[in-house]
Amino acid sequence: MSTFKIKKGDTVKVIAGKDKDKEGKVVSVDRKNGKVLVEGVNMITKHEKPSAANQNGGIVQREAFIDASNVMYVHKGKATRIGFKFENGKKVRFAKSTGDIVD
Repeated sequence: MSTFKIKKGDTVKVIAGKDKDKEGKVVSVDRKNGKVLVEGVNMITKHEKPSAANQNGGIVQREAFIDASNVMYVHKGKATRIGFKFENGKKVRFAKSTGDIVD
């Protein structure tokens, strides 16, 4: 994927999969594999050994990565596509539904 339209901190809506219609904030982006980590979405159960960070270990719930094609940027409460354009010599993202600049 040459350009990645979703960035860390964006609010996105899941449009496909078991968590369809859930919204959350992007925690992390994996550009190499085209995946994003969204807060409260795609929760999995992990068994962890005791460590310095987690003294007891045990079974924990955490988010797993979800494919970037399964999320859409949320602008003014609605899911919208993102495009790029040049504004004053700078490349900026804009919401295709309204034409408003996102960055």
